[in-house]
Amino acid sequence: MLVIDSFAFTDKGGRDHNEDSVLERRLEGGMVFVAADGLGGHSHGEVASGCITEHFSEADLDPQTEPAEWLRRELEAANNRLLALKKKRHSGMKSTAAVLLIAGKKACWTHVGDTRIYYLHDDSVFSVTEDHSVAFKKFLVGEITYDQIGMDEDQSSLLRSVGSEDRFIPESGSSDIKAGDAFLLCTDGLWKYVLRSEVLIDLLKSESAREWAENLLLRYMERAEKGCDNVSLITVMIK
Repeated sequence: MLVIDSFAFTDKGGRDHNEDSVLERRLEGGMVFVAADGLGGHSHGEVASGCITEHFSEADLDPQTEPAEWLRRELEAANNRLLALKKKRHSGMKSTAAVLLIAGKKACWTHVGDTRIYYLHDDSVFSVTEDHSVAFKKFLVGEITYDQIGMDEDQSSLLRSVGSEDRFIPESGSSDIKAGDAFLLCTDGLWKYVLRSEVLIDLLKSESAREWAENLLLRYMERAEKGCDNVSLITVMIK
């Protein structure tokens, strides 16, 4: 039987307040994890990200629905919820979102924006979600390297978001999982300071999800500049 060990952390970093929101929740038949980053340039970012985590804190896993379909449906419902809240408050608030669902021996994930999900499998970084940003597009065409994405001037120029009618375009993935697999969900406040290879290194030297998170945060604290962005992460280890 697979056992899930997880740890969630969020902090305002060098900012006045925290516009990130995280959730880890056990469901009947699985666990769901959410990391969301409210877009600071659109006001009330903390409300936008909180709207997404609040939705998933209330959504129940339907045993009659395929996990991937449930995840797609619930993220769309979260987007509709945020759109309704925007209309009510006359606000332009938006957010990124990364959501991971583990049900039995299957993992499904979806994301919008540049909050990332790393999937680690067989002692390697098996996959990482692709940022929906101008900076990531520049990487794809060879203008910058992968490790330069976080420091690029267009890193915060997002092409997709939750809370948008025309730019809510999630991307999804899924995989069978086994003991030894792991996932990292994190906002750009963390990944811009931690290399992809270091995510794996810190996992391999950690005995628990909490220890893995602490090792990653040590790197962040050594490198983060004054006034740095909010920082959030969820570490998930399958045992």
